[in-house]
Amino acid sequence: MRLREHGIIAFAPNIVPYATIDIRAAQWVDVIKKITSQHKIEKLNVVAHSMAGLDMRYAISHLEIVEKVASLTTIAAPHRGTSLAELILTAPNTIKEKLGDLANWFGENIYPSQKSDAVAAVRQLTREYITEEFNPSTPDSNEIPYFSYSAAVGKGTEEPLNPIYLVQNQLIYQQEGVNDSFVGLESAKWGKHLKTLKISHLEQIEIQVNKERKTLVDAFWNDLITHLKKSDL
Repeated sequence: MRLREHGIIAFAPNIVPYATIDIRAAQWVDVIKKITSQHKIEKLNVVAHSMAGLDMRYAISHLEIVEKVASLTTIAAPHRGTSLAELILTAPNTIKEKLGDLANWFGENIYPSQKSDAVAAVRQLTREYITEEFNPSTPDSNEIPYFSYSAAVGKGTEEPLNPIYLVQNQLIYQQEGVNDSFVGLESAKWGKHLKTLKISHLEQIEIQVNKERKTLVDAFWNDLITHLKKSDL
């Protein structure tokens, strides 16, 4: 709706939340084909937050959707993985399995036609998997530009953070330096890096934004709109 307020034709589809990259990427391809066909749009400028950035890179590289994509802009995507995934995987097996089952139940109730696998999805977010397997096998396309936003809050910055996420923010800081409570600043840089945001991973998608932080979130969306318009893609 923010983009539409500025006269931009925009869509915000959803897909299965807890699945492996290849499954999610295939769903994004279906969504893009449906949108471009129904609305007679030749190409889309794709803006992808978090893991969706990896999904779209996979889709562009492997699933022959590049002809429908004008550009890819990622927001705090773990292009080099995140140590948070590694921390989650160190949890005791019983706890890990119970949390995985709960996430899978949630995902499969929303998207019953798709197989959810939360634990496998987390494994694909580790730094080892992304840097040693995913990135080497998923080259960028030469046909479109890639842009990225990183973000940093909490430890090592002057930006506040919801206390719920302080522990994971500090743990990621110990491994990767400043981060947005989910993804490290350096991990989020891909293609042409546009800016480091001063808002958390959830604030970027307007979750848990208080009045004092709203101006920063507004500024981010305005910057994104300006970027898209200036790119003229």
